[in-house]
Amino acid sequence: MSFLQDCASELLYPILPIFLTVTLGAPVAVVGVVEGLAEGVASAAKLAAGRLADRAGRRPMIAVGYGLAAAGKILIAVAVVWPVVLAGRCVDRLGKGVRGAPRDALLVDGVPAAARGRAFGFHRSMDTAGAVVGPLLGLAGYELLHHHIRPLLVIAVIPAVGSVLLVAAVRERPRSGTAASDRRVPGAVAVVGRLPSRYWRVVGVLTAFSVVNFPDALLLLRVKALGLSVGWVIVAYVVYNAAYAVASYPAGALADRLGPRRIYGVGLGCFAVGYVGLGVAGSAVWVWPLLVIYGGFAACTDGVGKAWVSRLAGAGQQGRAQGMFQGLTGAAVLVAGLWAGLLWGGDGRVPLLVSGAVAALLAVAVLAGRRR
Repeated sequence: MSFLQDCASELLYPILPIFLTVTLGAPVAVVGVVEGLAEGVASAAKLAAGRLADRAGRRPMIAVGYGLAAAGKILIAVAVVWPVVLAGRCVDRLGKGVRGAPRDALLVDGVPAAARGRAFGFHRSMDTAGAVVGPLLGLAGYELLHHHIRPLLVIAVIPAVGSVLLVAAVRERPRSGTAASDRRVPGAVAVVGRLPSRYWRVVGVLTAFSVVNFPDALLLLRVKALGLSVGWVIVAYVVYNAAYAVASYPAGALADRLGPRRIYGVGLGCFAVGYVGLGVAGSAVWVWPLLVIYGGFAACTDGVGKAWVSRLAGAGQQGRAQGMFQGLTGAAVLVAGLWAGLLWGGDGRVPLLVSGAVAALLAVAVLAGRRR
């Protein structure tokens, strides 16, 4: 399901900024506003979905989430003005918010605590494999359809619908089985109650970082500003996702062995190198190594972050813990998208350099922090 949905989403993602600014004539600031507001909707949904996932069945919420994502892509495919794209992205991200915490809680239920880094790493690998296949399909379609973008928006609907159909294959374990897995979490809280203070400390740091982690759509505009054509922008996005997919499982395995804090800190360092590098680059030749490094950031933080917070809450709190974490970081990305879009200017150097510098400081703080 994740593979197909991401195939659809990432077929759209690298061409959406160009569709907005070139085909529909929207200003660059609209790209940041659209992505930021869409992530804000997802964040609000994650907060509610996390609580519901601990009280009700997870499979129905996963089905609704993937269904909304498919509906949002249909809206984008028929859009003729940018507010319709905004509505489509919000519906799409609402679906992401509804399904994320229940899906991740379901993953936690299925594996022992010592293997959660690998489990989330494998999930991110499969999810991101869709982000490799999707843009490649988009690039092939872009060339075969004589550089027309709108038909690609229609093609993206097909794997999205396929993802919804696969929900029928999902099975949920009986809720009573979660207690056994919870006993394997050292120091975990076994009842549904207040999330522990150590959870909030970690989530606070990860949320602070997300305030400077603006949407990748703006990063692709920077790549295009460095001289790449639309087709090569898509290829660059494929390179980033390929690096992300390949590194996700090893990063998760290392998190199980060395602890998620260290691996997350390495990821922040990769982010700093990628952002600062793209901010100071004067030639498109730097795009390729920098996006590979940036793929390492995603691999070391996305699944690893989820595995990290899963260790800080009990089995009866997993949906709530994941929903709160993803909701708060998503809200921070909303802030990041807004300020970066408004300060983008002609080439985006200032937001990139500011975000990269902040990430470098956080990387040092996380790596030097004392393990508790």
